[in-house]
Amino acid sequence: MKVILLEDVKTLGKKGEIIEVNDGYARNFVLPKKLGLEANTKNLNDLRLKKAHDDKMAAELLEQSKQFAQRLSELEVIVHIKAGEGGRTFGSVSSKEIVRAAQEQHGIELDKKKIVLQDAIKSFGAYEVSVKLHPQVTGTLKVKVQEEK
Repeated sequence: MKVILLEDVKTLGKKGEIIEVNDGYARNFVLPKKLGLEANTKNLNDLRLKKAHDDKMAAELLEQSKQFAQRLSELEVIVHIKAGEGGRTFGSVSSKEIVRAAQEQHGIELDKKKIVLQDAIKSFGAYEVSVKLHPQVTGTLKVKVQEEK
Protein backbone atom coordinates (compact mmCIF):
# COMPACT_ATOMS: atom_id res chain seq x y z
CA MET A 1 0.00 0.00 0.00
CA LYS A 2 1.30 3.49 -0.81
CA VAL A 3 1.22 5.97 2.06
CA ILE A 4 1.93 9.71 2.28
CA LEU A 5 3.79 10.46 5.52
CA LEU A 6 2.37 13.28 7.64
CA GLU A 7 5.31 13.28 10.08
CA ASP A 8 8.93 12.17 10.09
CA VAL A 9 9.03 8.47 11.00
CA LYS A 10 12.46 7.17 11.95
CA THR A 11 12.24 3.83 10.13
CA LEU A 12 10.08 4.94 7.18
CA GLY A 13 11.02 8.40 5.92
CA LYS A 14 10.47 12.13 6.09
CA LYS A 15 7.26 14.17 6.15
CA GLY A 16 5.65 14.49 2.71
CA GLU A 17 7.31 11.42 1.19
CA ILE A 18 5.29 8.74 -0.58
CA ILE A 19 6.37 5.29 0.58
CA GLU A 20 5.35 1.70 0.01
CA VAL A 21 4.48 -0.32 3.15
CA ASN A 22 2.74 -3.61 3.84
CA ASP A 23 -1.06 -3.38 4.01
CA GLY A 24 -1.20 -4.63 7.61
CA TYR A 25 1.48 -2.23 8.78
CA ALA A 26 -0.39 0.66 7.18
CA ARG A 27 -3.80 -0.35 8.59
CA ASN A 28 -2.57 -1.23 12.10
CA PHE A 29 0.20 1.29 12.74
CA VAL A 30 0.65 4.15 10.25
CA LEU A 31 -2.97 5.14 9.63
CA PRO A 32 -4.36 4.77 13.23
CA LYS A 33 -1.49 6.80 14.71
CA LYS A 34 -2.05 9.51 12.07
CA LEU A 35 1.53 9.17 10.83
CA GLY A 36 0.35 8.96 7.23
CA LEU A 37 -2.53 8.94 4.76
CA GLU A 38 -3.40 6.47 2.04
CA ALA A 39 -1.94 7.70 -1.25
CA ASN A 40 -5.14 8.01 -3.29
CA THR A 41 -5.66 10.60 -6.02
CA LYS A 42 -7.29 13.18 -3.71
CA ASN A 43 -4.50 12.99 -1.11
CA LEU A 44 -1.81 13.07 -3.80
CA ASN A 45 -3.37 16.18 -5.34
CA ASP A 46 -3.59 17.83 -1.89
CA LEU A 47 0.08 17.03 -1.30
CA ARG A 48 1.07 18.50 -4.67
CA LEU A 49 -0.90 21.70 -3.95
CA LYS A 50 0.59 21.98 -0.46
CA LYS A 51 4.13 21.59 -1.81
CA ALA A 52 3.48 24.26 -4.45
CA HIS A 53 2.12 26.61 -1.77
CA ASP A 54 5.09 25.93 0.52
CA ASP A 55 7.54 26.60 -2.33
CA LYS A 56 5.78 29.88 -3.14
CA MET A 57 5.85 30.97 0.50
CA ALA A 58 9.55 30.08 0.81
CA ALA A 59 10.35 32.11 -2.31
CA GLU A 60 8.42 35.11 -0.94
CA LEU A 61 10.23 34.86 2.40
CA LEU A 62 13.58 34.70 0.63
CA GLU A 63 12.72 37.79 -1.43
CA GLN A 64 11.60 39.70 1.68
CA SER A 65 14.85 38.76 3.42
CA LYS A 66 16.90 40.02 0.46
CA GLN A 67 15.02 43.33 0.46
CA PHE A 68 15.48 43.72 4.22
CA ALA A 69 19.22 42.95 3.86
CA GLN A 70 19.44 45.71 1.24
CA ARG A 71 17.70 48.13 3.60
CA LEU A 72 19.99 47.14 6.49
CA SER A 73 23.13 47.78 4.44
CA GLU A 74 22.07 51.42 4.00
CA LEU A 75 21.57 52.08 7.72
CA GLU A 76 24.02 53.08 10.43
CA VAL A 77 23.40 52.47 14.12
CA ILE A 78 25.21 54.55 16.72
CA VAL A 79 25.94 52.90 20.08
CA HIS A 80 27.22 54.91 23.03
CA ILE A 81 29.41 53.30 25.70
CA LYS A 82 31.27 54.67 28.70
CA ALA A 83 34.94 55.47 28.44
CA GLY A 84 37.66 55.67 31.03
CA GLU A 85 40.95 57.52 31.00
CA GLY A 86 42.89 57.50 27.79
CA GLY A 87 39.81 56.83 25.65
CA ARG A 88 39.55 53.17 26.70
CA THR A 89 36.11 51.59 26.94
CA PHE A 90 34.46 49.94 29.89
CA GLY A 91 33.30 46.52 28.70
CA SER A 92 32.19 45.77 25.17
CA VAL A 93 29.20 46.30 22.90
CA SER A 94 26.82 43.35 22.96
CA SER A 95 24.28 42.25 20.37
CA LYS A 96 21.53 43.25 22.81
CA GLU A 97 22.76 46.87 22.79
CA ILE A 98 22.93 46.87 18.98
CA VAL A 99 19.34 45.60 18.77
CA ARG A 100 18.15 48.24 21.24
CA ALA A 101 19.94 51.03 19.33
CA ALA A 102 18.50 49.85 15.98
CA GLN A 103 15.01 49.83 17.49
CA GLU A 104 15.35 53.32 18.96
CA GLN A 105 17.06 54.98 15.98
CA HIS A 106 15.41 53.30 12.98
CA GLY A 107 12.41 51.37 14.33
CA ILE A 108 13.82 48.05 13.11
CA GLU A 109 12.99 44.83 14.94
CA LEU A 110 15.99 42.49 15.04
CA ASP A 111 16.60 39.30 16.98
CA LYS A 112 19.75 39.47 19.10
CA LYS A 113 20.42 35.80 18.35
CA LYS A 114 20.64 36.59 14.64
CA ILE A 115 23.45 39.13 15.07
CA VAL A 116 26.87 37.61 14.44
CA LEU A 117 29.78 39.37 16.13
CA GLN A 118 33.10 37.99 14.87
CA ASP A 119 35.08 39.60 17.71
CA ALA A 120 33.93 41.54 20.73
CA ILE A 121 33.60 45.26 20.01
CA LYS A 122 35.83 46.80 22.68
CA SER A 123 36.93 50.08 21.13
CA PHE A 124 35.44 53.15 19.52
CA GLY A 125 35.04 53.33 15.76
CA ALA A 126 32.93 51.99 12.91
CA TYR A 127 32.21 48.28 12.45
CA GLU A 128 30.22 46.10 10.08
CA VAL A 129 28.13 43.48 11.85
CA SER A 130 26.57 40.48 10.10
CA VAL A 131 22.87 39.79 10.63
CA LYS A 132 21.55 36.32 9.73
CA LEU A 133 18.12 37.02 8.19
CA HIS A 134 17.48 33.74 6.37
CA PRO A 135 19.51 30.55 5.88
CA GLN A 136 20.53 31.89 2.46
CA VAL A 137 20.64 35.64 3.24
CA THR A 138 23.05 37.49 5.52
CA GLY A 139 22.84 41.26 5.80
CA THR A 140 25.38 43.73 7.12
CA LEU A 141 24.66 46.55 9.53
CA LYS A 142 27.04 49.44 10.11
CA VAL A 143 27.60 50.06 13.82
CA LYS A 144 29.37 53.17 15.00
CA VAL A 145 30.62 53.08 18.58
CA GLN A 146 30.95 56.48 20.28
CA GLU A 147 31.83 57.71 23.74
CA GLU A 148 28.88 58.36 26.04
CA LYS A 149 28.72 61.94 27.22
